[in-house]
Amino acid sequence: MDGPNDSVVSEFVLLGFSSSWENEVFLMLIFSLIYLGIILGNLFILFLVIFDSQLHSPMYFLLANLSLIDVGLSSTTVPKMITDFPNKYKIISFKSCMTQICFIHIMGGVEMVLLIAMAFDRYTAICKPLHYLNIMNPKICVSFVITGWVTGVIHAMSQFAFIINLPFCGPNKVDSFYCDFPRIIKLACTDGVKFEYMVAANSGFMSMGTLFLLILSYFFILVTVWKHSSADLSKAFVTLSAHITVVILFFTPCMLLYVWPFPTSSIDKYLFIFDFVITPVLNPAIYTLRNKDVKVAIKRLSKGGQYVRFC
Repeated sequence: MDGPNDSVVSEFVLLGFSSSWENEVFLMLIFSLIYLGIILGNLFILFLVIFDSQLHSPMYFLLANLSLIDVGLSSTTVPKMITDFPNKYKIISFKSCMTQICFIHIMGGVEMVLLIAMAFDRYTAICKPLHYLNIMNPKICVSFVITGWVTGVIHAMSQFAFIINLPFCGPNKVDSFYCDFPRIIKLACTDGVKFEYMVAANSGFMSMGTLFLLILSYFFILVTVWKHSSADLSKAFVTLSAHITVVILFFTPCMLLYVWPFPTSSIDKYLFIFDFVITPVLNPAIYTLRNKDVKVAIKRLSKGGQYVRFC
């Protein structure tokens, strides 16, 4: 291959789910419907937050950005997976594979920072309500989003810079429906142990650190609610349990694959369906559609209510 690393391999074969043709056609229809739900659900939330003036608050600003990232993260893998289902040979070019890896980790890094920002927003609203608007001012909210993108790009490029220069001259079959660092490293014609440790140190540390901060913030929220009114503790726990469920669904595959250098197993590809499919389609319902303000905004939309006027 005439590429940046002079590799012989010019394309990879994605083994996908390796099921019968009938099953793959069925899965293609199911994932097509789910992907349509991801796009419509998240873009609808984005539309509401942008055009409804009553939703112009820090929490909904962060939720809108999360919806945008969910669409982006899902779009890095799901459309390719859907179009590959009917094909016997699921081919992806070397450049497309590297691009997919890059965008997966950029979007994943942004989402982790946004989840931290959302947890901080809830902590501030519950634990420091009198100072909420001063702390969560527009400049801070924009800073969170910018920090997320900068973190995502640095996170992805710090690993991508090493992987792109690895020689690929042997097997080119990837036992998954998408490209990612652990599986691609194992196909390199060199000892990839040090690169596996590098991925574990980078992605693993970021996943563990983010999850720790999220759990810590939820703990402080519950303790604060309990101190003020033990009767409201169960209500707060029910509210947070939905958020915690999504966090667990998002981080479990990351923890299993990235925390330490492990031989990749066939179950990994099924776990990452949660990140690319399940979590993005659940987020609109869990974070917004169960929210009273959003329900009111939807009613205003149906009645042609008050929206932002642009000059």
